[in-house]
Amino acid sequence: MSLSKKFVEITDVGMKFDTPKGSFTALRDIDLTIQQGEFITLIGHSGCGKSTLLNLIAGLTQPTSGHLICAGREISGPGPDRGVVFQNHSLLPWLTCYGNIYLAVERVFADRESKAQLKARTEAALALVGLTHATHKRPHEISGGMKQRVGIARALAMEPRVLLMDEPFGALDALTRAHLQDELLGIVAKTQSTVVMVTHDVDEAVLLSDRIVMLTNGPAATIGDILSVDLPRPRERLALAEDPAYHHLRSGVLEFLYQKEKRPAA
Repeated sequence: MSLSKKFVEITDVGMKFDTPKGSFTALRDIDLTIQQGEFITLIGHSGCGKSTLLNLIAGLTQPTSGHLICAGREISGPGPDRGVVFQNHSLLPWLTCYGNIYLAVERVFADRESKAQLKARTEAALALVGLTHATHKRPHEISGGMKQRVGIARALAMEPRVLLMDEPFGALDALTRAHLQDELLGIVAKTQSTVVMVTHDVDEAVLLSDRIVMLTNGPAATIGDILSVDLPRPRERLALAEDPAYHHLRSGVLEFLYQKEKRPAA
């Protein structure tokens, strides 16, 4: 893929939390540069700080040490330039699919666009994730996979510079998860989004990523290795199942997780 420039820069970042038992070091010495248009996945065992790192990029928390920069500006808090999709879809139950997306669009664009333009943005976001037919449905009337698609549409409708995803498909059944992974590949190809995604799923990481960032076990987790995924795009799930390069990459991640970084005891 063609990557144009440095977009997210994470330099010497550390994160400590105060707990009743004293200071807890979640992350240390994190150095990572993400190119514009790149798809990065963060993978590692539970408790390795993947979500903490994602929250730092989102500006939901501030690092104890180091610096994070997005598009040349220091990340000092949340902003519409960084859209976030959580494992829990976080939809407002009293609003329709359209209403949940329109609310976000209005917050970002209302001061410079007409209501007709806001409506068009919302409808385009619904169409992008294939949910035009569910425009007037409320969250309790649609499936879990559809709720996640609304969450993705809501984030993309804000035209974020970076799309941040925290295990967005983790609570879904295997078939729905595979379907949404394929849809996400198509959406990212259309939007050329820069994406950082947390996952526990090795196959998901290899299928979607340009690079897989593998974190060591916590506490005081850091980047243990970074694997470049040089599989051509567009990627077809069934074709990759027979591709030796895909299996080589998959084995590389598994070797890191289960030999270099064995699962910590509960």
